Amino acid sequence: MSSSSCVSNALSTSSSAAGRGVPDLERLAAWMHQAGIDAQDLAVRPLSGGQSNPTFLLETASAAFVLRKQPPGALLPSAHAIDREYRVMQALAGTGVPVPRMVTWCDDAAWLGTPFFLMEFVRGRSFIDPTLPGLCAAERKAIYADINRVLVALHGVDYRAVGLDTFGRSGNYFVRQIDRWSRQYRASQSTPIDAMDALMAWLPAHVPEGDETRIVHGDMRMDNLIIHPTEARVVAVLDWELSTLGHPLADLSYFCMSWCVPPDLWRGVAGVDLMALGIPQEHAFVEDYCRARGIDDIRHWDFYLAYNLFRMAAILQGVAARAAGGNASAADAASMADKVKPLAELGWRCARRSRTG
Repeated sequence: MSSSSCVSNALSTSSSAAGRGVPDLERLAAWMHQAGIDAQDLAVRPLSGGQSNPTFLLETASAAFVLRKQPPGALLPSAHAIDREYRVMQALAGTGVPVPRMVTWCDDAAWLGTPFFLMEFVRGRSFIDPTLPGLCAAERKAIYADINRVLVALHGVDYRAVGLDTFGRSGNYFVRQIDRWSRQYRASQSTPIDAMDALMAWLPAHVPEGDETRIVHGDMRMDNLIIHPTEARVVAVLDWELSTLGHPLADLSYFCMSWCVPPDLWRGVAGVDLMALGIPQEHAFVEDYCRARGIDDIRHWDFYLAYNLFRMAAILQGVAARAAGGNASAADAASMADKVKPLAELGWRCARRSRTG
């Protein structure tokens, strides 16, 4: 990886408590000093959001940074890959994809309990609710248009040219991902869910023909975007833990899940008055993306939606399992278990619609 190495730790290893809460200020300041980063008047506070990796705002007398670290405890295989987050954001610097500036990476868990990285703090607005409450219709429309632009820009990056040719494997993306998330789900499963079992059987047998390899974010949704403080444009895409080389329609359909999911279930816009809000219809958003990328038509759209609803259900099952084990990063992690079954049922509904359509 092209990231800078962390400074060797001369201090003795303390307990793992630092990995669970706010990092110890004295140890953090000592690491920053040895890394050549001004730590005068250092203050640290947790940042909200992020079910997977603990994230903190660091403020000093001269700058502000974000520290993102692995959680402590036993982790699922390939999960919490913050080294990959650092690598892809560093590689995308200077492209049309807005990412924070990477500062440094540290894989020495002796400092803060687990590996971590430091990046610039990007000021702007963050929305969990994809209806973008408090904004006017024109601004909502413009923000959704810019999100579309960012997706197109990401999927237009030559991954070889930015040094990411070893960031993932080419081809058979959906086959590999369905297998991965089926295994992750089974490893964290608590109670049987018929719709998940049905999807795990149906999806690998109905992967559409045709393939394409691009950089995919893997978790492209509204709450992983920073919007300019006053303008209707994306200034940073965050949370690249699930990024890899894969099929761009996986990214597009993941963002479009929002149109399938009701707001009271999981950050969706299904059933709301989109026209009044200025939010585009799903088909219009997809058509704009296709037009910008020169794609004539997307067949098997319901497969892509079913796949992502299944994947989200598997992810939330893992979040719930970490909460049960005491390793979750967000306060609402335990409630994620209640969303797994309805998301899986929505996914199975898409699969049945694909079968009959």
